[in-house]
Amino acid sequence: MRAPAELFTLHREVHFDERPILLYAFSGFVDAGSGVRLAAEHILASCDHQLIASFDVYELLDYRARRPRMTYVVDHFASVEVQQIVLHEVTDETGQRFLLLTGPEPDYQWMRFMAAVDLLVEMFDVRLAVGLSAIPWPIPHTRPLGITVHGSEPDLVAGHVSVIGEIEVPGHVGAMLELHLGQQGTPSMGVTAQVPHYLVQFDFPRAASTLLGGVARATGLALPVSELEPAAERADAEVASQLEGNEEFATVVAALEVQYDQMSAMTASAGGGIGDMAEGDMLTGDEIAAQVEQFLSSLQDPDDPEKQTDS
Repeated sequence: MRAPAELFTLHREVHFDERPILLYAFSGFVDAGSGVRLAAEHILASCDHQLIASFDVYELLDYRARRPRMTYVVDHFASVEVQQIVLHEVTDETGQRFLLLTGPEPDYQWMRFMAAVDLLVEMFDVRLAVGLSAIPWPIPHTRPLGITVHGSEPDLVAGHVSVIGEIEVPGHVGAMLELHLGQQGTPSMGVTAQVPHYLVQFDFPRAASTLLGGVARATGLALPVSELEPAAERADAEVASQLEGNEEFATVVAALEVQYDQMSAMTASAGGGIGDMAEGDMLTGDEIAAQVEQFLSSLQDPDDPEKQTDS
């Protein structure tokens, strides 16, 4: 493996009076509703920050898999937007400084990339690393989004109830960093937003606000959560308008509401659990998937440009 230090460039020296928290937020594979990307963009748009380091994306990204966005004006190509993986020093609303590593999930050289992050963690004496992610979840948009909190040490997840036992999932850089940093001795945790599975292909600001709220509660950072509320409310209204008059999908949402309310009651009950829920009280996964697919197809009517999505 080539030297990890050659994978990034430092742009300035930064010294912290207190050991900082590192947030890392990679868009791409585990970013349902673009919650991770929107959260990172909102932090940088709302908080004072300065660039510390940038990674060599020409070694990390596959442009054929994630083609750069180009602007064409009349008779020529005017500009190109090349995605970056960058490390910023950010100051929260109370003056606390932390690190934010953000950009697209690397396509190549994961082990070397994690070794490079190790160097940065050591360089800035990071005391806690926190990863952001967002996953599809059988939850209705009419209820508060949930979060899953996971971590390398029991005290990092104290007070959080898990409804998941042991499962296997596809690996991604965020999860691998959480595992790796924890094994290296840096307390490491993740905050994952649960996004309605029928909205994962749309920008969903509610996922971003849920992530920032979860990070704030887990770390004590004062993040600009409330400023996302207007965008989240507009997106909620757009979803509601799309659902209006769609009886089939209304049935799906109603079933998810029943499931959500029962799960909430079970979680609040000392002796409750998933196993207490009657199987006939909700749609099966196949039924939900079929109706969701039909609903999304109705939004992408090729004869109606106003119904086109960005997926």
